[in-house]
Amino acid sequence: MTEVLALIPARGGSKSIPRKNVIDFAGYPLIAYSIAAGLTAETVTRVIVSTDDDEIAEISRRYGAETPFTRPEEHARDQTPDLPVFQHALEWLDANEGYKPDIVVQLRPTSPFRRVWHIDQAVLRLIEHPEADAVRTVCIPFQNPYKMWRIGQDGLMQPIGLDLGIPNEPYNQPRQALPEIYWQTGYVDAAWVDTIIEKNSMTGDHILPLIIDPSEWVDIDSPDDWKRAERLLVNGEISIDDLGFTIEDF
Repeated sequence: MTEVLALIPARGGSKSIPRKNVIDFAGYPLIAYSIAAGLTAETVTRVIVSTDDDEIAEISRRYGAETPFTRPEEHARDQTPDLPVFQHALEWLDANEGYKPDIVVQLRPTSPFRRVWHIDQAVLRLIEHPEADAVRTVCIPFQNPYKMWRIGQDGLMQPIGLDLGIPNEPYNQPRQALPEIYWQTGYVDAAWVDTIIEKNSMTGDHILPLIIDPSEWVDIDSPDDWKRAERLLVNGEISIDDLGFTIEDF
């Protein structure tokens, strides 16, 4: 059996939405949605929250996650990337428990609307393709970067599409004439543990996509995002049943 660890990174010092991981989101702490999805996924064998915050740890345990360690302060700063957080967790579990999962799945708390099938399909795709280093959920973006612009120091607009290899007015091209591109949603990142530990990377060099419908992607990065996302649940446009899990207070 493939051992799959779902790791939820949740530091206490979030700036854009203070205390976002533990404040109420349509009736439950935000982090509870990611915990419930991880616990429900058939491919996941263990769900752990990596946090530096006692309140986040207590609430995470209440909703069924484990918090076997406290994340060190040096791995809980504003600019801390994912890699050292995951390496610390995996190294701690190995050193203190002798626990070595085969795959680790990142479930960001700011993606409460990820479906359980997103998790299972990402893991299964990685298992089916052992030559790959990782799988990431992606979708077709709402805006095509080939049509975007930057503004130069002279105040004039410069088409980014030229830099991307479209020589003739990329901003005037129909979408169908431009290369197909994808946006990483951040819903699920699944990687072999060897990718993280031995290759010193969250993704390695060979990354497979799990393509999801753009309508399924809702991310929370700002207070406005929070309000819009919460309305989707409150108004019934999205239901917990749609997501494939139930949230239980243990």
